[in-house]
Amino acid sequence: MSEKQKYSASERIAALLDDSSFVEIGAYVTARSTDFNIKEFDTPKDGVLTGYGVIDGKLVYVYSQDASVLGGSIGEMHAKKVAGLYNLAMKCGAPVIGLIDCAGLRLQEATDALTAFGRIFKKMSQASGVIPQITAIFGTCGGGTAMIPSLTDFTFMTSQNSKLFVNSPNALDGNYEGKVDTSAASYISENTGLVDAVCDSEADVLSEIRKLVGMLPSNNEDVALVSCGDELNRTIPGIESMDMEQIITNIADDLQFTEVKKAFAKDVKIGFVRMNGATVGVVANADKTLTSAGLTKAAKFVTFCDAFSIPVLTLVDVKNFAGTMEEEKTISDAAAALSFAYASATVEKVTVVTGEAYGSAYITMNSKSLGADMVYAWPNAKIGMMESRMAARIMYADEIAAAEDKLAKEREAAARIDELQGSALAAAKRGYIDDIIEPDATRKRVIAAFEMLSTKQEDGPARKHASR
Repeated sequence: MSEKQKYSASERIAALLDDSSFVEIGAYVTARSTDFNIKEFDTPKDGVLTGYGVIDGKLVYVYSQDASVLGGSIGEMHAKKVAGLYNLAMKCGAPVIGLIDCAGLRLQEATDALTAFGRIFKKMSQASGVIPQITAIFGTCGGGTAMIPSLTDFTFMTSQNSKLFVNSPNALDGNYEGKVDTSAASYISENTGLVDAVCDSEADVLSEIRKLVGMLPSNNEDVALVSCGDELNRTIPGIESMDMEQIITNIADDLQFTEVKKAFAKDVKIGFVRMNGATVGVVANADKTLTSAGLTKAAKFVTFCDAFSIPVLTLVDVKNFAGTMEEEKTISDAAAALSFAYASATVEKVTVVTGEAYGSAYITMNSKSLGADMVYAWPNAKIGMMESRMAARIMYADEIAAAEDKLAKEREAAARIDELQGSALAAAKRGYIDDIIEPDATRKRVIAAFEMLSTKQEDGPARKHASR
């Protein structure tokens, strides 16, 4: 496949799948409507190629919109093909990958096209949590079509040609595309959390999708497991001085971390690693302050992992929630969403406190009380209600005020708080930490924990679904 910037619908499928593996379904379908001027146009395949193939031998279903046919717009038969593909995918338990290049609803088909949108949305909703759904946007994805990537699990865009919007930038009061291109990949990925990665070329997007498919189970009853060539007992000297991305990378098999939504809510990192060949979802603090966006990002990821029985590893180094007037509007609900996601998840859950773990922010990050199966801490971890010096200023305010050497008194009080209730050892004595582990042994201890938990079975209370 040539390294050109823009592929055709069929070229995208060829680049995505293993060589010569694509089998087309519905090749002879054309538009059924004859209203208005649609009969003046050729509508081969009704603007979308649908079928199945394999990625590294794994079955996937794929549809690729053809912008050369009425702009790739969605009409009755177009939607019927996509909905039929979903039916097959759910029966056979395989991912659906949508390659989007679409002008939106087909105006000539009016209510038929509107109904077509609804049928696609219903199928995608039914497939949620049953099979992985991935979209890649290669051109326009506007209006009602913008709901398609929002209903899928993972979305990719190209940096130059992709547009994602409900209302175009020029239709927003006080805005125009030259001022803020709210449809651009850079804006969407940094501000909405809808996009998992932005790539420079279509070839890069398709390569990233292949990599992601390899990490995921095919369905909610499958297990994502490959043979492991890395050393299970590999130690990691100096890990305690690494940043969070380096920690994640170093504990992973073959030093491979597939991060998603990297450009959005940078206070939290989420993504996939393999540990002893098994896919594990990782949630980690990259900043000691949790934002509403970071909490929401993590909550959705934990929910996805739980739906597909992917174990979750949480790496904690957090002091507090963001404290601004803007954050105050959303932070409580976002923190509740992550707490709910962790508490409801029945997959194997392991937490490692690598630095600080203070207050409600720590509780939200899969603490023992929230339902973590195993919680470890590094020896120098600090675990408590708040930083010991801040606690000392509140608890011993009168004593510090009366002391001749106020700073020394504050330090003395803080040290006492650390000893009694602010250290990893203090938390371990109360059973809130299962073990204090050496940092360089983190990989082997986490692998051992997940191995031990691999037969875990846990059922929640009987209910139709949660109410929040």
